[in-house]
Amino acid sequence: MARHKSRPYDRGPRLLEYELPGGWKVLVGRTDADNDRLSLKVAGPNDWWFHVRSMPGSHVILQCPPGEEPDKETLKRAAAIAAYHSKAREGGVVPVSCTRAKYVTKPRGAEVGTVQIRKEVVLKVRPAAGEPVKEAAENPA
Repeated sequence: MARHKSRPYDRGPRLLEYELPGGWKVLVGRTDADNDRLSLKVAGPNDWWFHVRSMPGSHVILQCPPGEEPDKETLKRAAAIAAYHSKAREGGVVPVSCTRAKYVTKPRGAEVGTVQIRKEVVLKVRPAAGEPVKEAAENPA
């Protein structure tokens, strides 16, 4: 009997979950497949997406409740978590790209974990871990 290779999307993503002041929820991918699923399936169009610039790292989503907008401090805290979950963890001030999740797309034929973004804003932050709430299973967006 032939064995089938499991595809990256056969299992739900294993995500880290953080809660920021004000009740904002941050989700962090742990693998390339988790990053794809988080960025392209779990994130809502008005959620914020973060990734350290020019280095490997996790995709991070700041989930936005309908009709609410995060302030600059909340965006910077989410960016600091993205910097922490990257190869730049030990760096000083690190540039982190952020954009609305609706501007994150996957180029045709791109490798798992690779995305393309538009309307990028760059935040310069120091890497910082948030307080993890739990390891989350897949959360519906």
